[in-house]
Amino acid sequence: MKIIILGAGQVGRTAAYQLSREQANAVTVVDTNDEILRDLQDRLDIRTVVGNAAHPAILEAAGCETADMIVALTNSDEVNMVACQVAHSLYGTPTKIARIRSSDYSLRPELFQEGGLHVDVMISPEQLVTEHVGRLIRYPGALQVLDFAGGRVRLIGMRAVEGGQLVGHQLRELRDHIPKRDVRVAAIYRKGRSIQPEGDTVIEAGDEVFFIAARDDIRTMMKELRTEEDPVKRVVIAGAGNIGFRLARALEASNQVKLIERDPKRARRAAEILNRTLVLSGDAADEELLLEENIDDADVFVSLTNAEEANILSAMLAKRLGAHRVMALINKPSYAELMEGGTIDVAISPQTITIGALLAHVRRGDVARVHSLRRGAAEAIEAIAHGDSHSSPVVGRTIEDIVLPPGTTLGAIVRGSDVIMAHHDTVIEADDHVILFLTDRRHVEAVGRLFQAGARLR
Repeated sequence: MKIIILGAGQVGRTAAYQLSREQANAVTVVDTNDEILRDLQDRLDIRTVVGNAAHPAILEAAGCETADMIVALTNSDEVNMVACQVAHSLYGTPTKIARIRSSDYSLRPELFQEGGLHVDVMISPEQLVTEHVGRLIRYPGALQVLDFAGGRVRLIGMRAVEGGQLVGHQLRELRDHIPKRDVRVAAIYRKGRSIQPEGDTVIEAGDEVFFIAARDDIRTMMKELRTEEDPVKRVVIAGAGNIGFRLARALEASNQVKLIERDPKRARRAAEILNRTLVLSGDAADEELLLEENIDDADVFVSLTNAEEANILSAMLAKRLGAHRVMALINKPSYAELMEGGTIDVAISPQTITIGALLAHVRRGDVARVHSLRRGAAEAIEAIAHGDSHSSPVVGRTIEDIVLPPGTTLGAIVRGSDVIMAHHDTVIEADDHVILFLTDRRHVEAVGRLFQAGARLR
């Protein structure tokens, strides 16, 4: 697939890195910063073009005439929308994806309907991160909470700790512990290395366990991996920017929320709009302020400012002062890997969260949802099965008869309104939504071929 990425910011660079690693993709990146593009070209097998992403001459130089997809990820909503419109009007580019940050645009769908701006898919990293953090708060103790099939199935990532009922026991004992629930363990990571889950696999304290479950079964399974935690009541948010403000607005009806913002004007604006959130003007890394606001009573402290070093420091300080669980928005993957699991409980990566929304439109086969995991090393995919036993490698076959790439687990099937956990004798039917976990994303093309319409068995 020929893909043009407009914008080489954090999200654009991550998209270029992820997409260029797949042999089927030819990637071109456009940006006004020549230095960033040279650095990208030195590290990745991509083309680069310097210039304004909305200018027809620049899009033409990037190869828009023959491109399959344009992904507009600049920091300007207006540039992204104009670029998509130009790509459609002049070159008929089939798929146009735009990053839209402002709710003034995203909350007016009529702008993008027939006869309006030609943007096929809108992506708001800020909204995606807000929803991601909201799910983590609803499930205390989770490292990842990912939706599939409209939220009917979720993939949960957790760190097993002493006190969990399954810790120190074999996986096959799970059915004895929760006989009326059907849950599938999709992957286990121990000291950073992937372990294929088998019946005789013993869960150890410190293991990072990913499991797939219907929404109503999640909390029951969480108790198997760690002691049950009380629901989150008190939340302290650092930063009243796009993400912090959205999160406060989403939580204030059900939680006691405090929002700390060092910019007095921004703090005043947030206080005027938010109804039940207590907005404080100050520095979230100020120990005196945190003590005054009883940070030791906070169930969750989440730092969402634009400065990742400040996020790290304020989260570490909040943890030292007694906050039960702390999260920090961290853009650099190397920082995130160093911090998560230590003083900081969860490192939030906007790029990793956003890239999944792009990958669903790039993958081979009919893919409804993609989530990038473990800094892009693993993926969870919701693919739709089509055809019959003659035209499809999966339809009409039991799970044990399907040849899956190494490190791939088929976890669950959504059939209409039913959620079916995958067992060796489960048969896949046409139009099933199949949830898969790949510990090695190098096999995504092989998985995609299984779900391509009209794919032939070899």
